[in-house]
Amino acid sequence: MRVIRAAGLVAGLLVLTVPVLHAQAPDDRLEVLAVIRRLFDAMRAGDSAMVRSVFHPKARLASALIRQGVPVVQVEDDLEGFVRAVGTPHAEVWDERTRHEQVLLDGTLAVVWAEYTFYLGDKFSHCGVDAFQLAKGPAGWQIVALADTRRRDGCPSS
Repeated sequence: MRVIRAAGLVAGLLVLTVPVLHAQAPDDRLEVLAVIRRLFDAMRAGDSAMVRSVFHPKARLASALIRQGVPVVQVEDDLEGFVRAVGTPHAEVWDERTRHEQVLLDGTLAVVWAEYTFYLGDKFSHCGVDAFQLAKGPAGWQIVALADTRRRDGCPSS
């Protein structure tokens, strides 16, 4: 009887462990980071089709920043405006460089928190944090929400 109970306990633990292992599969982590890399490659290239390809059509965008000493939250309902802004070729390349990416996964949901520094060409513009939410559907991993902070003070030199 003890053997049956022990086997049942081991089987139960395996059933509980398999979803956790799948949720944190290295391939999923790499796929999620590839979506974010693709967004920033598209921004540097000024390629709106490539920018659009990483977003779910109903993605939400928000920025939290300080203007004239006052905290401001900007929420964008129009993904197309963002796609046009970052996916249009510019005289100076829009170059967002991330570091210290943290990825959390659970099945078909991922969250990425990444520090960034933004440059216009070679000139520093601002820094902050990007907070991405991605979901995996029939089209693969797509950004469903993106929020960021923006500041000019306290930025790392890079």
